[in-house]
Amino acid sequence: MCIDCGCASPDHHHDHDHEHPHQDQVTGKKISVEEDLLAKNNRLAMNNRIRFQRHGLLALNLVSSPGSGKTTILETTLKDLRGELRFAVLEGDQQTSNDADRIAATGVPAHQINTGAGCHLDAHMVGHGAEHFALEKVDVLMIENVGNLVCPASFDLGEDAKVTVLSVTEGEDKPLKYPQMFRASKLMLINKLDLLPYLRFDLEKCREYARRINPEMEIIELSCYSGEGLDKWYDWLRVQLSKKKV
Repeated sequence: MCIDCGCASPDHHHDHDHEHPHQDQVTGKKISVEEDLLAKNNRLAMNNRIRFQRHGLLALNLVSSPGSGKTTILETTLKDLRGELRFAVLEGDQQTSNDADRIAATGVPAHQINTGAGCHLDAHMVGHGAEHFALEKVDVLMIENVGNLVCPASFDLGEDAKVTVLSVTEGEDKPLKYPQMFRASKLMLINKLDLLPYLRFDLEKCREYARRINPEMEIIELSCYSGEGLDKWYDWLRVQLSKKKV
């Protein structure tokens, strides 16, 4: 069982950094074996990163709570930037191919990764998932992680940046409650801005809390329904990609 998140898969394939007691068959004494939970993942993430860099593509890890609107942001982005940027999308969920089907309907290559009982993607999953794409024909690889603000913060996938999506329906104190995720993110998208008139969400406090956790993190506020802020998000993508092409 993963010490970071308590997730487990049927074949128990995660490395661990907690102790497992084992009994020596000769002496009968119990011995403890410690394994580094993240060491193997980090090695595979570096392999992914080298591979992505070789193709000059921008890889982004989209993370959030369930229902924040990550998939809608992706759909809107893919439609609006169609013809300008070449995208591929890896979709992470415990079950179903619903999100990958939505993305594929835009005409963008998409591959679904089902984690079963697991609550996050890891570098091994992403490495194999990326094999489904012709990476030389991709400018931006979007990795939509499983909805979870805890475990994905610890797992490097080989991405250039984590982008955390926070919906105004969730509460402005999310950065304080889940500091590791916001500390690990390069950008925070405050989503569903069109709902602000109907909610008691303090936008200024949300910005303040986020900057308290990560002063370097950029913040963009947007709505896929009103279109507000989407131009800033698209400009951010263009800038990040241009840095990869240098």
